[in-house]
Amino acid sequence: MTEFDQSAPDQQNWKLTVAYDGTDFHGWQVQPDKPTIQGELRAALGRITGETPLPQGSGRTDAGVHALAQVASFLLRAPIPPQNLHRALNRTLPPAIRVLDACVVPDAFHARHSATTKTYEYRIFRGAICPPFLARYIYTCLLPLEFEVLEKSARLFEGEHDFQSFAASDPDLASRETSQSVEPMRQTGVPNVTAPEHTTVRRIYSSAWEHRQTEAGEMLVYRVCGSGFLHHMVRNLVGTMLDVGRGYLRIEDIPEILAAKQRSAAGPTAPARGLFLYSVDYADKE
Repeated sequence: MTEFDQSAPDQQNWKLTVAYDGTDFHGWQVQPDKPTIQGELRAALGRITGETPLPQGSGRTDAGVHALAQVASFLLRAPIPPQNLHRALNRTLPPAIRVLDACVVPDAFHARHSATTKTYEYRIFRGAICPPFLARYIYTCLLPLEFEVLEKSARLFEGEHDFQSFAASDPDLASRETSQSVEPMRQTGVPNVTAPEHTTVRRIYSSAWEHRQTEAGEMLVYRVCGSGFLHHMVRNLVGTMLDVGRGYLRIEDIPEILAAKQRSAAGPTAPARGLFLYSVDYADKE
């Protein structure tokens, strides 16, 4: 099989599913003179195809945050078979970034705007000594925690709420979310992409803690699935629930924190290293 199929159309819309260790990267979004996931993907596409589209992710993970199945989309003119692009990307990308799947999708597909739900997972290690092979991917918390209280607090976030109290205090947040909507249309040419009005209201479909006993030791895992998430929202939810679990806050405080719509009302931001983008779902399976 040749590397390029000359019968392919002039331009194709691509979807990548990507896993990465975010420890050594400055987040998803490309930044000058800093290693980022988006920047590495663009550079790899350039080395393979001679084109440098800016892959648009389902969301912009922060520095130190990991992904088990991030989704990205972009347009390419190079008529390369999917299996060849998949193999070539994993040959040229750094080992901390792996492409799990590469496929051509309909023109209307967009990694962010076509997404229906996203699921995040936050992992906490409870053992006395965190194994070194886990340290980059888990937050060690040895303070006393009441698991039943964590479970009850997590369920209070289910449903539709204004999560302004759990969004990062970021004066550029609105402009960043707008650029996420407008920039993909400019970069990829995908039609019918419009910038939505900025809102801090999100719908959470499930929010729960799980206790896991592993060979390495005891772990607590928080998994949350929703229509979308604000900047630092999951880490702020976790930090607040840990304050409830250790008795610094009451379960009854959570509705009041939501109603306050102020970041200062909620708990601290949990460290980035424990957070994983677990999955992204779409209405139509590609």
